[in-house]
Amino acid sequence: MAVETDPATPIGNDPDQDAGARADALITRMTLEEKVAQLFGVWVGASGEGGEVAPHQHDMEEEVDLDALLPDGLGQLTRPFGTAPVDPAIGALSLLRTQERIAGANRFAIPALAHEECLAGFAAWGATAYPVPLSWGATFDPALIRRMAGRIGGDMRSVGVHQGLAPVLDVVRDARWGRVEETIGEDPYLVGTIATAYIQGLESAGIVATLKHFAGYSASVAGRNLAPVAMGPRERADVMLVPFEMAVRESGVRSVMHAYTDTDGMPAAADEWLLTGLLRDTWGFEGTVVADYFGVAFLKTLHGVAGTWGEAAGTALAAGVDVELPTVKTFGRPLLDAVAAGEVPEALIDRALRRVLVQKAQLGLLDPGWSPVPAGLAGADLSDPEALRGTIDLDSAANREIARRIAEQAIVLLGNDGTLPLRSPGKIALIGPNADDPLAVLGCYSFPVHVGVHHPEAPNGIGLPTLREALAAEFPDAEIVTAPGATVDGPGTAGFAEAIEVAHGADVVVAALGDRAGLFGRGTSGEGCDAESAALPGVQQQLLDALIGTGTPVVTTLLAGRPYALGRAVEDSAAIVQSFFPGQEGTSAITGVLSGRVNPSGRLPVSIPRRPGVHPSTYLSARLAHASEVSNIDPTPAFGFGHGLTYTTFEWSGLEVEGVETGTDGELRLGFRVRNTGDREGTEVVQLYFHDPVASVVQPVQRLIGYARVPLGPGESSRVRVTVPADVTSFTGRDGRRIVEPGELELRLGASSTDPRLTATVRLTGPVRQVDHTRRLHATFTVSDGAGAGGR
Repeated sequence: MAVETDPATPIGNDPDQDAGARADALITRMTLEEKVAQLFGVWVGASGEGGEVAPHQHDMEEEVDLDALLPDGLGQLTRPFGTAPVDPAIGALSLLRTQERIAGANRFAIPALAHEECLAGFAAWGATAYPVPLSWGATFDPALIRRMAGRIGGDMRSVGVHQGLAPVLDVVRDARWGRVEETIGEDPYLVGTIATAYIQGLESAGIVATLKHFAGYSASVAGRNLAPVAMGPRERADVMLVPFEMAVRESGVRSVMHAYTDTDGMPAAADEWLLTGLLRDTWGFEGTVVADYFGVAFLKTLHGVAGTWGEAAGTALAAGVDVELPTVKTFGRPLLDAVAAGEVPEALIDRALRRVLVQKAQLGLLDPGWSPVPAGLAGADLSDPEALRGTIDLDSAANREIARRIAEQAIVLLGNDGTLPLRSPGKIALIGPNADDPLAVLGCYSFPVHVGVHHPEAPNGIGLPTLREALAAEFPDAEIVTAPGATVDGPGTAGFAEAIEVAHGADVVVAALGDRAGLFGRGTSGEGCDAESAALPGVQQQLLDALIGTGTPVVTTLLAGRPYALGRAVEDSAAIVQSFFPGQEGTSAITGVLSGRVNPSGRLPVSIPRRPGVHPSTYLSARLAHASEVSNIDPTPAFGFGHGLTYTTFEWSGLEVEGVETGTDGELRLGFRVRNTGDREGTEVVQLYFHDPVASVVQPVQRLIGYARVPLGPGESSRVRVTVPADVTSFTGRDGRRIVEPGELELRLGASSTDPRLTATVRLTGPVRQVDHTRRLHATFTVSDGAGAGGR
C-alpha cells in the first residue's frame, strides 16, 4: 500500500512511490474525460520560429481544436519533428513551449509523451540518415546496430522526444511487398537478434522503443500492402512471432504497435488473444500497446468488424490497445458516448490508462520537478529563438562514423570474376538511373524522402554525395563519364544509345540500378510501393542486358529496397555489388568496395531470386517449396540467404563434436577452426543451420539458429566453439504446443544457406519435451586464438 512521504506531494506526483501506485492514485482522482484524454495523440508540427506546435492536417484526419482538448490533458504528441523541415534547436524550443502549455492546462500538470519515427535514424531535418534495416540484417552484427540505436536515441532525447516507432520485426515472406526495405530479413532468428540489439540501444538512451507490426503484416497475400493474411497458426508461431518473443524477453522494450492486417479474419487491433493473452498474460509484457496510425478507425472502415466509431474504440480497448495514434478519432467523443451508453466498461479505460501513466511516471513526466527543457537546450537563452538556430547537431561526426561502418559492413558482393577490386582504371562509365541521384541511398522513412520531397524549397539538411561524386573521390586519376540510360521506372529507352556508346569507350562499366524510395505508389520501394514481380523496375533489365552486350566488363551495382532478379547478369556480369539503401555514407562505402579499400563482409538477409515471377520465395521453406520433378517452375534462388563474397578466402576444418547425443533437455557442443588463407584481412560470417530430417509436422528444410562474425588477418585462424541447446530445435507440434522432439538431426555450419562447410549429425534422446516462452533461444559462439570475437 502506498504511503505519502510528503503530505504536500500527492502520491501520483511522488517520485519515491512505485510507478503503479502513482498511476492508481491519479486514476482515482480523474474524471472520465481526463482519463480518455491520456489515451490518444494529436498529430502536430513544430514551429519553424520556435512557437508552439500546430495541428497537422491530413486527408485521414479531422480538424483538432487544441484549446478545447488541453484542459482535460493529452496523451501524446505525434511527430513534432517529422512533419515539416525545422531546425532541431528551434523544433526543441517549439516542443518545449507546447509541453509547458499542455502541462499548464490540465489539473494534474501532466505533459504529453512525444513520439517520432526512427526506422533508419531519427526522422527529423538535419538528422543522420543511417542504412535501412535490411542493411542492418546484412551486417550480421548486433553489437554495431546496438551502438547505432544508442546514438539515435541520444539525439531524440536531446530535443525532448520520448518514444520511437521502431524497429520493424516483420519477417519477409514475399519480397514483392513494398516494405521489405523496412524489415531486417527473411529469417526470424536474424530479425530477432538484430532487432533486439536495436531496441537495447534505443532504450539505453531513455527512448521507449516500439515493436511493430504485431503480428504478421509482412505475410500479406500477394505482397500487397495491408492485404489480408492467410497464414496458419504454425507459421505464425514459428516464423512471425519468434522475433517479437525474443525482443519482449530480452530487450527491455516498452511499447508494441499492432499490425494493420487481419489474419484468418481477425484484425490485429481486435485480437484479444494476441494483444492480451499472448503478449501480456504469457510473455509478461508490461508496457503500452499503441495503434498503428488510424488502425482503430480501420476496424470500422476497412475490416468491417465495428459498426460505429465507439464500437471500434471499445473493440480495440478490449483487445488490449492502449493508445490511439496518430490523432484523436475513436478514443475521443465516440468512446465517451459509448461508456455513457453502457456499451464500453470504464474498467477498460482504467486498464489502458494505468499502463500509460506508469510509463509517464517511469519517464519522469509525473514528477513535481519535471522540466520541459531537453538536454539539447540546457543552459541556453530561450528568449532568442534565432540565437538557438544551428546549436543542436543531429548529424555529428560520431553518428556518421557509425553510419559509415554499417554501410560498409552491409554491402554484399554477390559475384566477382576477378574484376573487383578495380585497379587503376583509366576510364569508368557510370551508367544508370541511380548514378547521380543524391536520394538513391535513402529509404522511404528517411526524412528527405518521407517529408523533404514535399518541401522542395528546403535543403536536405545532410550531406548526400551521389555515386558519381563518390566514384570521382575514390578514383581521382580515372576519367568518369556518366549517362542515365533510363529512369528508375519509366518505359523510355531513348537513353540506351548514349549509354551503350559511353560503355564501348570505357575500361569498365559501373551500372547503377535499383529503386527510388517513396510512399503509396510514388516510388518503386517503400510503404504502399508493392511490386508485381521481382523484375527490376522500368526498363532497367533491358538496359543492363544492353550494357553487358557491349563486351565491356560490367559491375552491376544495386541501390535498392528489395532483392531483384537480374537475368543474364547473374552469369555475365563481371561482378555484382548489392546494397540496400545504405544511407548517407552509402556511396562512399560502395566505391570503397569497388576500389578494394573496403573488403566486403555483408551477407544476404534475403534471397536473390533467379526468375522475376517466382514468388513468394524464401529459403525458410519446406521440401515441397523447392525444385521438383513434378513442376516446371524452379524456385531455386540465384543467391541464397546468407550469401556474400570477400576479397580473401577462408578454410574451415577440424570439426569436433563433444558427444553426438544428448537428451531433449540437454545441449550439444561443436568446435572447428576457420583460417584466412588469403593475403588480406577479412571477416568470415559463420552461420549455423538446423536440419530435421524427420519430424511430426512439416519443417523448413533448414533454418538459422546462430551466427558469428570472425575477423581474421592474412594467415590467421580462430577456433570457433558452439554450444547448441536442444531448445533451439523446438517447433509447434500437431496439438499446437511447442516441443523438442527426439531423433537424428543435422547441424550445418556454413558460409551461407547454400554453402555448407561442415556438418555434424547428432541425436536427441528421451521423451518429447514441451517448452514455452522460458526456453533457451540462442546457440552460444566463442571465438578464440585469433583476431576478434564473434557475437551470437
